[in-house]
Amino acid sequence: MKFALIGYGKMGKAIEQIAINRGHEIVLKIDENNVDAFTEENLKKADVAIEFTNPHSAYNNISKMMQWQVRVVSGSTGWLQHMPQVEQLCNQHNGAFIYASNFSIGVNLFFELNKKLAEIMEVHTQYDVTMEEIHHTAKKDAPSGTAITLAETIIDINPVKTSWVNEDAWHNHQLSITSKRIDPAPGTHIIKYACPDDEIEIIHTAKNRNGFATGAVIAAEFIAGKKGIFTMKEVLGIG
Repeated sequence: MKFALIGYGKMGKAIEQIAINRGHEIVLKIDENNVDAFTEENLKKADVAIEFTNPHSAYNNISKMMQWQVRVVSGSTGWLQHMPQVEQLCNQHNGAFIYASNFSIGVNLFFELNKKLAEIMEVHTQYDVTMEEIHHTAKKDAPSGTAITLAETIIDINPVKTSWVNEDAWHNHQLSITSKRIDPAPGTHIIKYACPDDEIEIIHTAKNRNGFATGAVIAAEFIAGKKGIFTMKEVLGIG
């Protein structure tokens, strides 16, 4: 397959190496030094575009590619207020799109574990649930998109929590997410249920970027030739 990489930072370079190792070709690499190459003509050379940029450019990038009928896999976070518009564009232009806050296979299994634990703990309201996420200092958004996905799953199930807050919770109805930025941490997410008698924790720790990159490439392989909006649950056949 032929891939375009929209964003060629550390993650883009990791995706490039994984893609090449899996027999794919990189036909376009876009970063801040060659934004003029981000054109419909160039994007049409790729079977799928993999987009890892930043909250300020992601929506513009994705919306253009939807209009150009380019299949897109995006892992950029911090832009999800625009997701309804992207989904509308995808459907309008008969495109294909996968977004995930985290493409790691391990993290997506962790999402399912988090959901199951929240369901088990639903009736045990004596336990207060909190979260902590740790990333490298170059990460621009806090909390992470992965932490928000985890938190929103808990809120949908937990009868007490109605919202999340990126600080110590002001009252019992808020799910506290503590964000730490420490180099060289690729990413750790901790979910803790605590009561006066004991604590329950589940933890996912990324050791490097390879898990994220491999999942993004697998998602790109999955979406090739397809039309519609998909999730990593469909890619991995879980849930």
